[in-house]
Amino acid sequence: MQFLMAKFFQSKALQSKIILGAVLTSTLFSPLLSASTNKLQSYQAEYDILRQGERHGSAFRRLSVTNEQCELSYKSDIKWMIFNDKRSEQATFDCANGDIKPLTYVMERKGTGPDRKYTLKFDHQTKTVLSNRSKYPLEINWENGVQDLISYQAQMRLDLLAGKKEFDYPIVDKKGKARHYRFEILGTETISLPYGNVETIKAKRVYNNDKRQALAWFAPSMDYLLVRMWKGEKGVEQFDVQLRSYEVKK
Repeated sequence: MQFLMAKFFQSKALQSKIILGAVLTSTLFSPLLSASTNKLQSYQAEYDILRQGERHGSAFRRLSVTNEQCELSYKSDIKWMIFNDKRSEQATFDCANGDIKPLTYVMERKGTGPDRKYTLKFDHQTKTVLSNRSKYPLEINWENGVQDLISYQAQMRLDLLAGKKEFDYPIVDKKGKARHYRFEILGTETISLPYGNVETIKAKRVYNNDKRQALAWFAPSMDYLLVRMWKGEKGVEQFDVQLRSYEVKK
């Protein structure tokens, strides 16, 4: 969810210089849906961020739905030895009738290393994307169904509800680069979380090489909310994000 692009902890040889990507963002979590209408519902959820079984941070997500527009916000706070990272993301997108169309995306990061801020604006009429990193529209090939690093997660949940088992989303990432996120279903699994035991659908991110691994678990009983995400590189665990609590807002 970028949940599958993030880099949290590197291998022991690089522990003095940890690289953290957007662990949950964007990477990560999707809003709740109304099973009867296949429309998004307002919600909030909390997650623990773990590595090798030890808790190193937390994340909070909230979705607000107003008429046919959605706003999804995310905050995370991670501390490990002398390393700290605070992130916030906010995205707005049209969400009428299950058709997810991104409008704006903002990401801010503070902590160890340089601070960062990225903004994107999507114009579906002119099929262009504007970035705070450029005076001109980004030079990308606009594809049907284009998404940002958060909105694609909402689309994926709609696709899971529709019974799909393979997923391919054209993405414009925070730096304005166009890419594709691909996933496939591995099967079912009952997992134990801080939230409790949950029956899930297990999926993996499909990469072009075997160096990176990313797994995600979705709960059908929660309208395919993402309840766990695990990321590794070259066989070394980088992070494990697990659901602690969630609440549907009416």
